Amino acid sequence: MLIGTGFGSGFWPWGPGTAGSIVALIGWFALSSLFHNDNSAIQQYIIIAFILLFTCLGTWAIRILQPYWGEDPSKVVIDEMVGIWIPLSILQPEDYLGAILALISFRIFDIFKPFGIKTLDHQEGAFWVMADDILAGIYSLIVITIYLQIFRFT
Repeated sequence: MLIGTGFGSGFWPWGPGTAGSIVALIGWFALSSLFHNDNSAIQQYIIIAFILLFTCLGTWAIRILQPYWGEDPSKVVIDEMVGIWIPLSILQPEDYLGAILALISFRIFDIFKPFGIKTLDHQEGAFWVMADDILAGIYSLIVITIYLQIFRFT
């Protein structure tokens, strides 16, 4: 339950998905305070490891929780945490504006579910609960890549 609810953030009554995303973002900010330009690659490797680890753990936790809470319960937010980590994985530790843009773009894709996200959301099974947020994270990654191209090379 602790993993599935994003360390309890899924119990937030007003927008649990946003709460889970913010907890993941706070974790990224905490990690960023440990690393600076010279160690940004280490932070990126850690975030990628989190994405892989929590995709597996999240799928496992969801599989266990579904019989009790239903197919895609709003309390389960580990999928949002993994989704937001995807665009955060390419940001430098000090890029706080990029991190906020990642949060906003991810939540927009997650809420409105365009470009095939809704199709994944309608699939049944624990992996598919994770998959729609992974795709939203990939779309947000594209947004962040464009942001970095504009602000790095202008």
